[in-house]
Amino acid sequence: MFDLSGKCVVVTGGGRGIGRGITRAMARAGAAVVVAGRSAGPLAEAADEARRLGASALDVPTDITDPEQVAALVSRAGAAFGAIDCWVNNAGSARPGDVGALIDLDEAQWDAVVDLNLKWTFFAAQAAARAMPRGGSIINISSRSGSQPNPMTGQYGAAKAGLDNLTATMAVEWGHLGIRVNGVAPGVVEIESSTSMTKSSRRRRQLETIPLRRLGTVDDVGPLCVYLASDEAAWVTGEVIQIHGGSRIPVGYLTYLHHVNERLGWDDPAPDNAAPDNAAPDDPAPDR
Repeated sequence: MFDLSGKCVVVTGGGRGIGRGITRAMARAGAAVVVAGRSAGPLAEAADEARRLGASALDVPTDITDPEQVAALVSRAGAAFGAIDCWVNNAGSARPGDVGALIDLDEAQWDAVVDLNLKWTFFAAQAAARAMPRGGSIINISSRSGSQPNPMTGQYGAAKAGLDNLTATMAVEWGHLGIRVNGVAPGVVEIESSTSMTKSSRRRRQLETIPLRRLGTVDDVGPLCVYLASDEAAWVTGEVIQIHGGSRIPVGYLTYLHHVNERLGWDDPAPDNAAPDNAAPDDPAPDR
């Protein structure tokens, strides 16, 4: 089951973090993998790892905010492996400088996050769909933040909520083409290059919201993507599948929200007008 032999899979943002885990999982399942992203070094390392796992692999430095580069990625994938069978939209996130309360958010912070996680993710999916003459699978990596409050990076949660809606709409519009479109929404995943979980207090608070009592790893997400890329998922489309160790269960998350409210001063019935210290290193960051 879940054999991807003979299939070509493109993974954007595939050189690091969750994308690297997805690339690894696709390679283990036998897919030919095309790894795309902005940093050439990590892409080359991911492609080398895929080859060591026995897969064919191609690394293509690509900025998904540049339509010409996305078109070149589609062309190179097709030339190397034939038609694209699966496209994983993993590229996206929010920078530390984009973290802050909505009351203080400026236009540049909004545009940087929403454009990357919604606008350009859609146009990458559109390019992929146009390159799937025999049908295929598009997988949008969303976030738990798209379906619940996301204090301190509200624009990221809004973008992911929009992506979830687009996922369903694309599934409806492209189903007659044999194209399935699904989303995967991870919770808090620990990434080696991230410093957001270095404080023991932040790690403890996050663990308190997760019934399985551990953070996610980059290798927790890849197997679900393999399933969605496989023929076994042939009747699955328009879904956004949560993967978060149970952390969406309300009781635990309300505990976390209570802490955020305290930091923002919202528990004070008559707070002053001073802006919160948004630069504090212990502030919450996006799930991805």
